[in-house]
Parts: sequence; C-alpha cells; structure tokens
Amino acid sequence: MMNVVLVGCGAMSKHWLDAARRIDGLAIAGLVDLDADRAQARAREYELSGVVIGTSLDAVLDQTKPDAVFDVVVPAARREVALSTFAHHCHLLTEKPLADTPENAHAIIEAARRADRVHAVVQNRRYVANVRRIRRFLDSGAIGAPTSIHADFFVAPHFGGFREEMRHVLLLDMAIHTFDAARYMVAGEPVSVYCQEWEPASSWYRQGSSASAVFDLGGSKVFTYAGSWCADGFRTSWEGSWRIVAERGSVMWDGHDGLKAEVVAPGREGLFDKTTPIEVPPLDPTDRVDGHLGIIQDFMHAIETGAEPETRGADNIKSLAMVFAAIESAESGRRVAIAKEAM
Repeated sequence: MMNVVLVGCGAMSKHWLDAARRIDGLAIAGLVDLDADRAQARAREYELSGVVIGTSLDAVLDQTKPDAVFDVVVPAARREVALSTFAHHCHLLTEKPLADTPENAHAIIEAARRADRVHAVVQNRRYVANVRRIRRFLDSGAIGAPTSIHADFFVAPHFGGFREEMRHVLLLDMAIHTFDAARYMVAGEPVSVYCQEWEPASSWYRQGSSASAVFDLGGSKVFTYAGSWCADGFRTSWEGSWRIVAERGSVMWDGHDGLKAEVVAPGREGLFDKTTPIEVPPLDPTDRVDGHLGIIQDFMHAIETGAEPETRGADNIKSLAMVFAAIESAESGRRVAIAKEAM
C-alpha cells in the first residue's frame, strides 16, 4: 500500500482524488490546506474516514509518514511544498507548472536529486490518446520527418479567482500543455522563441490572456502557437487544434476525435502533387493514457520499480523553459534563445 498526503484542496484536487480512488494500492493518508474547513469538506466528499487533516504540511507529514505527496497548490507555493516533501524523504507528484520561476524550478529539481526521490509533473496532455497516436505515427516515418507544427488554442473560460489576476496568464497557466505536447509529438528540443502577448479590449483578465509564439524546436522543426483565454466563438478543444506538416504529407487533429492524415502520392495535378489519405494507426497496448489516472499510475510504477516517470521534472523543465523564454520574449520584444542551462 502506498500512502499519500495531498496538499491543496481547491477545485483541481477533485481531478486527483477522482483518479486516486480508482487505483488499488493507493491510500490518501492526509489532506492539507490553508483552509481546514475546505480540507474537511474534501474528506467528507470522498468518504476519507480516518484521514489526517491539517493546515501545516510539515505537521501532517510528521504525523502520517507517507510515501509520497500530491502537490495541488498554487504555483507560487510549489517550491516550499517540494522542499518540505523531500526533507521528509517523500516522493513528489506535482500539478503543472513545475514552478513559477526558473530559479524555483531548478531548486526543486536539485532538491529531488539530492534527496534521491521521484519527482514528476502532471503534464497530462501527453496522456491523451490522439497525442500518443500522432507521436507513434510520426515515428513510423509514414509521411517523413515533421518540419512544421501549428497549434491553435481559443477558449474563453470565466474562472474567477487567481487566474484572472495573474500576469502572463495564458503562457504561465495553460500554454505549457500545448508546448509539451508539441515537443513530445515531434521529439523536439527547444532552441529559441519569439513571442508577443496582448490584452484584447474584451478581456476580463489582468494581463497576458492572448499570445502568439514561434519556436525553433531543433532539427529544422518550427512550432507556431496562437492562443487566447478570451476568444468567444468557435471554441477549440482544450487540447487545441493541430496541423503537423512533414516531408511527404500532413496530419491534422481537431483536438477531439477528428484525426486524419494525407501522404504524397505519385503524379501531379496542375501545380500540386497528388495526395491520398493514410490511416493513423490506433493506440498501441503499451500507450499510457487516461490523464491524471495514467500519470499517477506511472508515478507509482516509478517508485515501485526504480524506473523514471515519463513526466519527470528533469525532463518537464524543458517545456517550462519554453514558457519562461516566451514570457521573456514578450516582455523584451526580441527573439530569445533557450539555453541548455535553462533546461
């Protein structure tokens, strides 16, 4: 049995607890929140009888001595939670983003390394079925090597709360999902970015609700991102809408179930090479999916076997580096190189 303390009992904790109660061999030993009543309410909602409730993570860890911590706090509190977790010799699975600053991200990863604990991030877009299928399809070489990756993200949620007050809200809070998915699907390593942010007149956010970015992902691969948190009408999926162009064809995904590809065929019609549809194979039995559930299971497997989780912090920081470089570019108005040291 793996005992876990969950810290941060806000709305996002429901996704974690929904997944956790589906996993045999996982027990929630404690709930921590600055608001003890909120933690108590979560315990009642999920019928967690006997769970330790507290407002101090250190105190609850001392009392429960768990194997791991689930971190669902706001990003600004993530470093403090991580250092406390590792000081108590616990493994750590954290909500995205890994940290709120590059300095904090590196401090967390270094603390995990020194403590020799598993540290992973809930970068759950990797665990979407069609993201897995696209990566496997591109790896097969059926349409050649990818050259251009294009993603649109246009939704208009009224969250209320901290998101509507934070700076760089789209880039820092949401874009990392799309950035990480792009990096994963085409096996890219970020090299540089040019980004622009703006605040439409109709926006209800403080700053940074809309952004456009162009990344060099190395190996002659360019990734363009266009997104907005306040674009009413023709809403995209939360996964975005994608077109990936390769040497001999393209694959398109609407972010829902619409996934299709075409490959260049012999012959030409006027100015254009002929193309023909090509099947994107279904999921492979080894593909890990199911969002939070899949990531928690991967995290537990890593602890039990000594393997590295796919979304380990030491790799996820590359996607986070894309976020921070995009923010720097938006603030400076110039192209920003993404140094190896930043990752």
